[in-house]
Amino acid sequence: MARALRMSAWVMGVACVAIGLFHVAGGNAAIPGEADAGATLDSLGRFFGAIFAGYGLVWIWAVRQETVPARVVRWLAAVFLLGGIGRLLSLAVHGWPHSFQVALTVLELALPSVWFWLADADERASRERAQHVQAAGGAVPSRSTAR
Repeated sequence: MARALRMSAWVMGVACVAIGLFHVAGGNAAIPGEADAGATLDSLGRFFGAIFAGYGLVWIWAVRQETVPARVVRWLAAVFLLGGIGRLLSLAVHGWPHSFQVALTVLELALPSVWFWLADADERASRERAQHVQAAGGAVPSRSTAR
């Protein structure tokens, strides 16, 4: 489970950075069906693209720690879930968006539950390694030597 957490966090981080930078560079053209949305939405989209890239960098930071911090994973999952809830509110107020946005909404509502479930997997595995080594009377290895 720790490996699943690390892999999914790494993929999420890289994907968010790439998507965020795509929105910064592409502006309205990065939003399906909205290439002519105007300067205000272009500015907003590019700004939020930078924020999303930063969100991805936090995922990457978390996965690069000796032990992936469960508290950070839970917060990141909650933020992603909040984005999905925001899309549901938009759907309720304005109706169905582009089908790609509907697919993203499904991901934003489904993936957080996986991360909430996996959040402490790496911390738990690290504790178990330490207990095993202590029981054997040895020094506690770092993550790099425990692989």
